[in-house]
Amino acid sequence: MTNTDVTESPPPDGEAPPTELKRAIGPKLLLLFIIGDILGTGVYALTGNVAKQVGGALWVPFLFAFVSAFLTAFSYLELVGKYPRAAGAALYTHKAWGIHFFTFMVAFTVMSSGMSSASSAARAVGSSYLPKLFNFSDHFPDLYNADGTPSEALIIPIAIAFLLIFAALNLRGVSESVKANVAFTIIEMSGLAIVAVVAVIGIFEGKGDAGRLTEFNTADSPVFLAVIGATSLAFFAMVGFEDSVNMAEETTNPRIFPRAMLLGMCIAAGIYLLIAILSSTLLSSADLSKGEAGALQNVVQYAVPGFPLWIFLAISIFAVSNSALINMMMASRLVYGMARQRVIPAVLGKVAPTRRTPWTAIIFTSLIAMALTSYSNTQTLGATTSLLLLAVFTVVNVAVLVLRKDRVEHKHFRTPTPLPILGMIISLILIVPWSSIYKGEWVASERDKFALAGYLLAIGLVLWAVTFITQRITGQRQTRGDVPIDEEPHP
Repeated sequence: MTNTDVTESPPPDGEAPPTELKRAIGPKLLLLFIIGDILGTGVYALTGNVAKQVGGALWVPFLFAFVSAFLTAFSYLELVGKYPRAAGAALYTHKAWGIHFFTFMVAFTVMSSGMSSASSAARAVGSSYLPKLFNFSDHFPDLYNADGTPSEALIIPIAIAFLLIFAALNLRGVSESVKANVAFTIIEMSGLAIVAVVAVIGIFEGKGDAGRLTEFNTADSPVFLAVIGATSLAFFAMVGFEDSVNMAEETTNPRIFPRAMLLGMCIAAGIYLLIAILSSTLLSSADLSKGEAGALQNVVQYAVPGFPLWIFLAISIFAVSNSALINMMMASRLVYGMARQRVIPAVLGKVAPTRRTPWTAIIFTSLIAMALTSYSNTQTLGATTSLLLLAVFTVVNVAVLVLRKDRVEHKHFRTPTPLPILGMIISLILIVPWSSIYKGEWVASERDKFALAGYLLAIGLVLWAVTFITQRITGQRQTRGDVPIDEEPHP
């Protein structure tokens, strides 16, 4: 099926396009949804890792990451206005090229990014927040390394336990309403507000050093290479805005997207930059990077030693856990959808008879996420998420230009042509392992994220191959895109 096979019916004047879903999300709720989707694991878990790569000027990678995400957001805005349906990058890819395998790989890449993101969040809980909240070092000293950090023997069981909780909630059929998401957003923002307030208090007490904001501690790499590497990692903090396009069919009118998405991204980016500047002013990059995911709690402890840290730790656990749950739900639904379209084994599309949840897809994605927590650390998982989404963003930026030839009757947002071109170029720049090219050999951090992304996509290729061979033997046919070739019941 090519992009000309589907006709977009124009909506009546002043009305949203027809949909089977309830249109209940207005501009304010959509704005809060976007802010809440962006805030979370990135800034809570990876601020210290970014500081370690670039030094005191850690606000620079966050700023560059925002610019990159902002450019790609314009492409999403044109496409979601043009095709206001809940399918995201896979839909845009299929409409642009109509190549079934390419559409599948884009969808599987998005799904893989969800699993690596959830695993990163689970490890953040296990490596920092939960152990400190309950003082595990006092009760289980043997589970800590010589430098006082939790060992893998402690991190992995906690991370897997949290993923099991997410799987149980997912299997039960948890589907948070947008109003609940508003509450989650407020709680997540309260944690960042605590960091900002106590940091300001600490700075006014003379504990800060604004000179750090211009320091680039980049070891043996040129500054621009270190900044690019740190930006690729900081990009993880800005992802999430692209998930909002899946709400297109539940908004009162898709035309509210441009203002809500751009304003939401600006607010989230402003919060991140504020936190980065205050954190770097208060603590050195070495102090921020202590522990696998504890930069912000280090700020709170240093700025106001008497502050009840358990409050911030509890909020942090909630924030990163909520991000993980949303990502696991997204990943399992993508697997379910691909199974129902017969592009991966149909067994992954089975639905629980009572709860009506995709139980095989949930188990499949949960097992992979658990394996990821055992395989890698928070930084590599976050970097892998960024890598996968940067590849998807490259495709989306090209798709928006290809689809200019596909006209629709209704009015929609149109991004200036230079923006998707810049978005594509910047995404490609952030994908390239520049430090490894500069040194003539793989840098460990870049090697690990490319290897992990490759393993995840290899799983997708295996699933595709198994399904393709099975269908050739049985004579079954795949469906194409969102239009079935045949209508027989799925096995």
